[in-house]
Amino acid sequence: MDLIIHGGSLPTFLLEHLLKATGATRVEPRPPQVVRLREAQRTPEFDALIPLIEAERLDWAFFPPERKLSDFGLIAFDMDSTLITIECIDELADFAGKKEEVSSVTEAAMRGEIDYRESLRRRLTLLAGLDARVLARVFSERLSLSPGARNLLEAAQNAGLRTAILSGGFTYFTERLRIELGFDFATSNELEISGGKLTGHVAGDIVDAAAKAHYLCRLRDELGLTREQIITVGDGANDLLMMAESGLSVAYHAKPATRARADVTINFGGLDALLNLFD
Repeated sequence: MDLIIHGGSLPTFLLEHLLKATGATRVEPRPPQVVRLREAQRTPEFDALIPLIEAERLDWAFFPPERKLSDFGLIAFDMDSTLITIECIDELADFAGKKEEVSSVTEAAMRGEIDYRESLRRRLTLLAGLDARVLARVFSERLSLSPGARNLLEAAQNAGLRTAILSGGFTYFTERLRIELGFDFATSNELEISGGKLTGHVAGDIVDAAAKAHYLCRLRDELGLTREQIITVGDGANDLLMMAESGLSVAYHAKPATRARADVTINFGGLDALLNLFD
């Protein structure tokens, strides 16, 4: 395996410690701000250095050498707090004067402390009666792509990967992003609207963690891909099942439980920091 340190300048003293801790055979600087340590091994001595790496606000990963982005066939993103910077349901709640209450439930669900289906029901109940026109305001006024999202998506598309949004969020947002960014596929929850107002329910089945994993596996089979040809990117507990069905799982600015079970973590860089891993 290679050890890739990326996202900033690597101090000389830390590089020396990393070489000793991992037994790496050589160092390849790859500007901008990427250092690859060839034939490195993850050891307890390396783990002891992680706080020093993160204190420098650097990301790291052990990654197979010579692996190319084009080796994969599909990349699937969670939406809220992954592909985009906000939690859409929290911003909707802000217009209802209930953001703090809804956000606390969102955070608990992302940490895995509350079942996602139950958390969604609780939050939607608080939005019952909200004017549906607020959806457009959240999209136009508050929704922004995460840093590096366009670069990563463009690189994936140029490398021949198919692209998907698999979200426990809402179709109002995923469909607009799918069209605007050229995604091949998107799925999420459809908000029920009656008389121009949110009813506090979704139309049809809830898209939870199991549903996201199911859609990912269905896409894999339809595209004739193997598990090892799939990349997933997420940040919360609701992403863990789909991440487990991929050959490369990426935790992006994620909760600790999600980081612990991902192949790659990006704590400081943008989404396009993933590109630093590929030769």
